[in-house]
Amino acid sequence: MSQNRSTAVMQRRVEAHDSLDDFPTPPWATRSACEFLFAKGISLSGASVREPCANRGHMVRPLSEYFAEVVPSDVHDYGCGFPVQDFLFGSDDWFEPTDWTFMNPPFRLAAQFIERALRISRVGVAAIVRTAFLEGIDRYQTLYSIRPPWCVAIHVERVPMVKGRIDGEASSATSYSWIFWRTDTDERLPIDWIAPCRKRLERPSDYEVAE
Repeated sequence: MSQNRSTAVMQRRVEAHDSLDDFPTPPWATRSACEFLFAKGISLSGASVREPCANRGHMVRPLSEYFAEVVPSDVHDYGCGFPVQDFLFGSDDWFEPTDWTFMNPPFRLAAQFIERALRISRVGVAAIVRTAFLEGIDRYQTLYSIRPPWCVAIHVERVPMVKGRIDGEASSATSYSWIFWRTDTDERLPIDWIAPCRKRLERPSDYEVAE
C-alpha cells in the first residue's frame, strides 16, 4: 500500500532549508495567547514584550493592544520599518531585557530562539509552534528536560498560516500550540487548551494590511 501523503495526514508545512520561514501569525491567535494569560491571572498591561520574528507586524500589532511596550525586530527587512537584527547572533548583552518575549520562531531554529529568549526575558516567553514541536528526543534532552514549560496550550481551532501573508479565508491541517515558559517562577501548570475564539478575537482590520 502506498503512503498517504495528503496534507491533512502529514500535517506539516514544507520549507526549503534556507527559507526565511515566512508564515505570519494571524492576529487573533496572538490575542488568544494574551487572553489565555489573563485567564491565568497574569497582567500584561504595564509590561514590555520583544517580538524578534516581527515579519510584517501581524503579531506586533495585537501585542500592542495588551502590552505597554513592544520591541520588534527581524533578521529580514519586510519593509515595515522594524530594526533588522539576527536574534541568534551576538551575546545576550546585546539585547535589552524585556518582561516577555512573544514569537513565531522558524521551526528549525525554534529551540535556539527559545533558549535565547529565556535568558533575556524577566517574566516569560510565549512561542507559537506546530504541536509536533513538543515531540523529539533532541528537543527533550536540550530544552524540555532542562527548562520545562510553564504551560502548553493547544489551539482547538486550526490556526491557518499561509506563506507570505495572512488570509482570512485560509484553512489548515496543521495543529499549533502556544508554549509558555515563566522565568520568574518554578510553577508548572498541566497541559491546557485554547477554546474556539477566532470569531470573538478576529478583526476585519487584521487583513487590511498592504503586502
